[in-house]
Amino acid sequence: MKYMLIMRADDSAAEAYAETDFEEVINAMGAYNESMVKAGVLVAGEGLSDAGEGFVVGFGAGEPVLTDGPYGPTRELFHGFWIIRVADREEAAAWAKRAPLGAGARLEVRRVNEAEDFADHSDNEYVKKEAGWREDLGTE
Repeated sequence: MKYMLIMRADDSAAEAYAETDFEEVINAMGAYNESMVKAGVLVAGEGLSDAGEGFVVGFGAGEPVLTDGPYGPTRELFHGFWIIRVADREEAAAWAKRAPLGAGARLEVRRVNEAEDFADHSDNEYVKKEAGWREDLGTE
């Protein structure tokens, strides 16, 4: 099973991060990432730039609307992620609890849908194409 660990933080965590030595952050995250690589569970992971550099595309009745960031309260912003492949929910929780995050930070953990989740639709043109795309991209 694959899970996405979505990194979020409140204002106090963001302030604490700004005051932390960046070398310390790199070392803590690096060691955490290395432990997941060595365990064979890390599929992907990235930190994200400041929300002020981003934007949101909103969809409604008319044309999509682009809004420059920052675009929400700090606690709602997504700061980075990991995708891990583990045996079950409990193992995903165990890895999430080991993340080197401080007070005010949190990880939202969500299972990533996989081909088996679409078994009832295996005859769908795009479900079939997706399998080919994953093979072409080397993502299964």
